Amino acid sequence: MEVAFWDTSSLVPLCIREASTPIVQALGNHYKMAVWWGTSVELRGAFARVVRIGQLSANGQVQAQVRLDRMRRNWQEIYPDEPLRERAESLVDRFPLAAGDALQLAAALAWCMGRPRNRPLIAADAQLLEAAQQLGFRAIQG
Repeated sequence: MEVAFWDTSSLVPLCIREASTPIVQALGNHYKMAVWWGTSVELRGAFARVVRIGQLSANGQVQAQVRLDRMRRNWQEIYPDEPLRERAESLVDRFPLAAGDALQLAAALAWCMGRPRNRPLIAADAQLLEAAQQLGFRAIQG
């Protein structure tokens, strides 16, 4: 099974049922996960946000966290370091990315050792996918 870099936005539907869940589940059957170290924090934040707005029950939040824990056992995590931060800083200068997206894209570049040519990157964020594609990743809508 091929490994892909997964943006947090593409993992939410694996934990919380959304319209894109079947598509992302199919991608999950095809690609193993590489993620940046902040993914679990972003996911927990997403779960809490949908609880606060009333779109997820407390029980649903617990179920989402159980799914997250299950995914964490199998993903490859890219940890922060100074070169990754410097790369993220240069990415926000080059592309219209939020800081978190720049950090994720920098982690994706670290994951592929700076050689993104046709390496899969899965995201639900259009700006992140566009930047990834311009860098040479195979951008996959998730």
